[in-house]
Amino acid sequence: MDLHNLLKALSEAPGPSGREDATRDVIADLWRPLVDDLRTDRMGSLIGHKRGTGKSGSPPSIMAAAHMDEIGLVVTGIEGEFVRIHSLSGMDRRTVLGAEVGVHTRHVHTRHVESDEASGYRVLPGVIGSRPPHVLPASERQNIPPWHELFVDLGLTADEVQQWVQVGDHVTIQQPLITLRNGRIAGKALDNRASVAALTMALDSLSRRQHEWDFFAVATVQEESGIKGAITSAYGVAPTLAVALDVTFAKQHNDNDPGSFELDKGPTLGVGPNFHPELVSRLRQAAEAEEIAFTIEPLPGSSGTDAWGIQLVREGIPVGLISIPVRYMHQPVETAALRDVERAGRWLASFVATLEPDYRPRWEDEL
Repeated sequence: MDLHNLLKALSEAPGPSGREDATRDVIADLWRPLVDDLRTDRMGSLIGHKRGTGKSGSPPSIMAAAHMDEIGLVVTGIEGEFVRIHSLSGMDRRTVLGAEVGVHTRHVHTRHVESDEASGYRVLPGVIGSRPPHVLPASERQNIPPWHELFVDLGLTADEVQQWVQVGDHVTIQQPLITLRNGRIAGKALDNRASVAALTMALDSLSRRQHEWDFFAVATVQEESGIKGAITSAYGVAPTLAVALDVTFAKQHNDNDPGSFELDKGPTLGVGPNFHPELVSRLRQAAEAEEIAFTIEPLPGSSGTDAWGIQLVREGIPVGLISIPVRYMHQPVETAALRDVERAGRWLASFVATLEPDYRPRWEDEL
């Protein structure tokens, strides 16, 4: 499986929180040959089930979750030729000036738009511009325009905009994945399509390896708007234990934050109250056995990932977290190292393959 092409397909698919249809279709096509069963739950998360070789009846199961939604924009109003917008789930306002975007609408009947058959939408190309500095008062030239001053220009007349665009239509950044030097890539939505790619690589690896436990691969929805898909899918799957895959902060220029990590030095392993200590230990052993580089990431409170929601489902689910370092998070040029994505996928597959049928994470003082 070609990792670069896999990441390109995942990164470029549109899928903001609550509108993950097109991304889900891409993932479903990738997972269908690798799983025994594939379904979409009522929340919209995609669940692939790969049966283990263990005992029949009620075998132990592990769920691996990576959220597929991305940050985006939503149409909040129409003013003549221009479409008013606002952030959807955390878009950085500093990065949208001059951006190329697509407005996704089901109400277009024209040949002058790009068809997105996978999602059932039509995509109207547009740009987000701003008033040039020449005409601004000096006091405003260094300011970032607030949302109410940002609009999408579709190149349409006011009548055409009224006919084809509706309040509530979603808007996505149009940004191709690009290849940088030294095995690095940059593009939109690597938070968290990089982890979806790692999960897909793990499925591919497990198709050639024996594993005793049932394996549930889940591409969750609406993580960026409240970790919602992880909670509902974990309730439905009810796994014995779980591993979440997400991204973490990679070091940038002049960045001395101890909570950031080097690119291409491996994924991180979360440690803190969100994670069962014995499961953390087993994940660590699996990485060391495969000689996979990793770094411990202390997370003293909420991890802010799907792991935070999964942990509290039903009577509680032991959970671990593998994270891929990414620069420029929540921007259209998120940057990651291909080797870190590959390592995360190989780590997960190796961990699943080494689970004994009778293994259960236990507390040190458990009776």
